[in-house]
Amino acid sequence: ASLASAAPFSYPLANGFPNLNSTALQEVYVLAGGTLLNGPLPTSLTANAVQALQVIAAGEIFEVAYFTELLSNITTGVAGYEVGNKQYIIDTLTAVINQETVHALAANGVLANAKNTTIQPCKYNFPVDNFYDAITLAETFTDVALGVLPVAQALFAADGGDESALIPIIGSIIGQEGEQNGYYRFIHKKIASSAPLLTGGAPQFAYTAITQFIVPGSCPNINVIGLTPFPALTVETTPEGQNSTQLYSISGTISASDVTLVYISGQNLPVSVPISNVNTEGGKTYFFAPFPYDAGFARGLTIGALVKGANAQFNNTSAVAAVTLYGPALIEVD
Repeated sequence: ASLASAAPFSYPLANGFPNLNSTALQEVYVLAGGTLLNGPLPTSLTANAVQALQVIAAGEIFEVAYFTELLSNITTGVAGYEVGNKQYIIDTLTAVINQETVHALAANGVLANAKNTTIQPCKYNFPVDNFYDAITLAETFTDVALGVLPVAQALFAADGGDESALIPIIGSIIGQEGEQNGYYRFIHKKIASSAPLLTGGAPQFAYTAITQFIVPGSCPNINVIGLTPFPALTVETTPEGQNSTQLYSISGTISASDVTLVYISGQNLPVSVPISNVNTEGGKTYFFAPFPYDAGFARGLTIGALVKGANAQFNNTSAVAAVTLYGPALIEVD
């Protein structure tokens, strides 16, 4: 798609990111509308906190790449990226790129200060070929980020000590990402704020969502995060804001008696449903499952996961992620 069809996106950026000199960093601050935090950072981190910050860093570096390519496609007149109100969109995306740059520098900076491994960039491919699809995808992965950042806050709160200082910092990033997503929704003429309580997440789901854009073998050190991406769970049909039955697919084989499809939506308890009509052909397995939207699903993102065990029930998202076999299916309903 667009530039990605010719070659994967590769770092460094024109300004040197991820390795910025002082002059380039000051320019980032100007374009971002603010600076990195200048207060004391933690000098030690628990293993869970390290993993959370590494997932955040990987996600922010991916986002810098994504929006940099999107902006390039607009400014160079790539077919499919012609837009009205062009200068405003360019100015907005320029700010977003630099704000995400600050987020990435912040996450890696906290890791470095506590003498932990910082995350280096990969090469990326982005499966979009026009502006509106690019904005749709941006909305989805921003929703995923908004789900995992509060998990990091909870980890820092549980750990206490120096890490508690990170809680308001992550909170400010959540607010910034929410401002972004309101704009992406506005572009599609959706209600700017999707729901009163946004869908939660888990580091495993966020990590899996990032890795689908990574060129295999192109990451210098992303393996230090210690997570393995889940195999894909694909929604073959298009859910809407009502109860329905949807078609899903995976690569591999399963039995309906051994698995459960679980939905995570809003801040409600996960909803578990059985699957049916399992059919395997050519190494791919298709099945149907209810989509019980009226069970309290939020407008915007709902996450689907195929988990081990029949009729499995869960009290939280982390428990779902711990036994996920395939996922996440990222379902946007408006």
